[in-house]
Amino acid sequence: MKRHMLGLLVIASLMFGITLAQETKEVPKKDVTEREKFDPARDPEKDVQNAIAIAAKTGQRIVLDVGGEWCSWCHKLDKFFQDNKDVSDFMQKNFVVVKVNYSKENKNEKFLSQYPKIPGYPHLFVLESTGKFLHSQGSGDLESGDHHDHDKVFEFLKKWAPKQGS
Repeated sequence: MKRHMLGLLVIASLMFGITLAQETKEVPKKDVTEREKFDPARDPEKDVQNAIAIAAKTGQRIVLDVGGEWCSWCHKLDKFFQDNKDVSDFMQKNFVVVKVNYSKENKNEKFLSQYPKIPGYPHLFVLESTGKFLHSQGSGDLESGDHHDHDKVFEFLKKWAPKQGS
């Protein structure tokens, strides 16, 4: 009987330990050089709450990247980050990026209604690590001709990166 009880205690503590480890495990940061798709099934409210948890621990800010798979400029912006390692490294160091889908399948109107109106896509919102809205950025201002401009994108990110020592 004592062995049986001891066995149950060991099993229970192992199960509890596994559950606790799963609950406290940090969500891995996304690599901005790997293209993440805009997913109509994702819950942006939940994604932002997860980003806030990560940003609070790391001192980063949050960038909401709003667009859709239908959007050619959204793909161009993703490719820009893949092709410009210096910019993507800076982005990854200073921001938690959350992709927010806007498409026929899911316009995420309720979620997006808490931010300024979006004139075109992709559109970027910068949030403090607490989730507080800081800035609305049309990506057209970051373009030159048929592509995103390295210096304009980098300057935008530098301007909105968290201040060192804050």
